[in-house]
Amino acid sequence: MNINLSGKNALVCGSSKGIGKASAIALSKLGANVILLARNADQLMDTVKELELTDGQHHSFIVADTSDHDGLQKKIKTLVASRTIHILINNTGGPPSGAILIASAEDFIAAYHNHLITNHILAGLVVPGMKKSGYGRIINIISTSVKIPLKGLGVSNTTRGAVASWAKTLSNELAPFGITVNNVLPGATATDRLGEIIDNKADKTQTSKEKVTEEMKAEIPMGRFGQPEEIAFAVAFFASPAASYITGVSIAVDGGRTGSM
Repeated sequence: MNINLSGKNALVCGSSKGIGKASAIALSKLGANVILLARNADQLMDTVKELELTDGQHHSFIVADTSDHDGLQKKIKTLVASRTIHILINNTGGPPSGAILIASAEDFIAAYHNHLITNHILAGLVVPGMKKSGYGRIINIISTSVKIPLKGLGVSNTTRGAVASWAKTLSNELAPFGITVNNVLPGATATDRLGEIIDNKADKTQTSKEKVTEEMKAEIPMGRFGQPEEIAFAVAFFASPAASYITGVSIAVDGGRTGSM
């Protein structure tokens, strides 16, 4: 099975921590040259030091806010002018939690702006190079809410579903060029985002974080939260030559929590 990514360039968004960071490390271990992208320069510099170098790779990072589309476009245009991006990992922190009816129109607009539109802009900038090189992988890290909406995440559920539909449409359009588009759907994963969800739920229910944590774990057949590295393994496989005939799918990596196939 060919999972070697030597000579391939990967742009990984939200890669200063959590699932994005774990994905960047996993791709580097397969031989890819990794370009990190996030807002925190110090964290990015630390992450670069953790990337694999045994295959002679060259890693770098871009400090950018994906919600600043004008600034983002300028930086990525400069990047693609100097090298082909073969692998794009779209990964952005989720919208604030809350019931759907308490969300404002502005909340939905901001979420679409930060997720769907950002992904669309990045794909548009890297796809021409993928077509020319004959190799392309676009992987969107979304959420299991694509399959079953999650309680208390109204804006996120809505936005994630839109991103999944966008990705399926894009996969059909890019398939003739050998470019794949797939979604990885993390379940409850030990990241800062999960900590925020637990804190919010504990505050709203006036209970302890420990109790909320145990209740959440009880909903997972494996009885535990996932680790960022476990999500990253799915990302790395989709990025590899071995996944060349898989496109337009959404795979849940959630310990069995999602109640559907």
